[in-house]
Amino acid sequence: MSDQSQSPAAPLLDVKNLATGYGDIRAVWDVSLSVNTGELTAVLGRNGAGKTTLLRAIAGLNKVGKGSISYRGDDISSLPAHRRVGLGMGLVQDGKRVFRRLTVQENLFLGGYTLGIGRRKLPDKLVRIYDIFPALGERQKVVVGQLSGGQQQMVAIGQALMAEPSLLMLDEPSGGLAPSIVDEVMAILVTLKKAGMGILLVEQQVEAAIDVADHVVVLDIGRVILDAPASELVDLDVLKEAYFGSAKLDDDVTGEAKAPE
Repeated sequence: MSDQSQSPAAPLLDVKNLATGYGDIRAVWDVSLSVNTGELTAVLGRNGAGKTTLLRAIAGLNKVGKGSISYRGDDISSLPAHRRVGLGMGLVQDGKRVFRRLTVQENLFLGGYTLGIGRRKLPDKLVRIYDIFPALGERQKVVVGQLSGGQQQMVAIGQALMAEPSLLMLDEPSGGLAPSIVDEVMAILVTLKKAGMGILLVEQQVEAAIDVADHVVVLDIGRVILDAPASELVDLDVLKEAYFGSAKLDDDVTGEAKAPE
C-alpha cells in the first residue's frame, strides 16, 4: 500500500539562522522565520532590534553573512536584488519612498517597469492598483507631493504591487499615519493575503500588526526572542513589555502554563 500522507508545502520564504549587517557592523545575529503563501508574518521589536536590516537582507540590499534565505524552495542568498524582484519579491521601504514631483500614475509606472513590459501595457496594470486603492484612482494626475501621508504610503505600496509580487515585504507602513489610515492600510494587507500573497510585515504598531498577522516573530538585538502563531498571543501587556526591552518573555505571552519553580 502506498503512503497517502502528504508532507506540508514548503514556505514561500524561509530564512534560517541569518546573520547580516553593514560592513563590519553586525545588526542581525541569528534570525530564522518563514512566510507561507496567503499568510502574513509580522516582525516586531524595539528600535535597533534589527528589523529593517533583516528586510534589506531578504530583499538583497544587504549581504548575507551567515545562514540562508530560500524562496520557493531555492536558495537565493547570493542573488542580487533585481533578480529577487524578478522572482516575485517586492519591498516597500520605510519613509514613504516615492517620487514627490511625479504624479501618482507616473510613480506607479516606475514600479511597473521592473516587469520588463512595454509602456503601452502598463495602464492595464494600473486597473488592479486603482481597484485596491480607489483614492489613487481619483488622483492619478495629482503630483504625489500634494497627497496626504496615507495616500503617499498607498502609492509606495502600489509601486511594489505593479511588479505583481508573490511576496510583499513592508517596513513600518504605519509610520506617521493617523490611526484610521493605519486601519485602512492593514485592511488592505488582509485583502492581499486572502488573494494568495505572502506578506512579511515589520511594524511598531503592536496591536495593529497582531490583528492582521498569522504568525509573529519578535526580535531583540538581532535575535529572535519569540516565534509564535498570532492566535497564541493572549497577553499583549506582557508582549509590549518585552517588545520595548524592559522584561523577559516567558510562557505568559503565549498563554501556556509555566512549570512550577
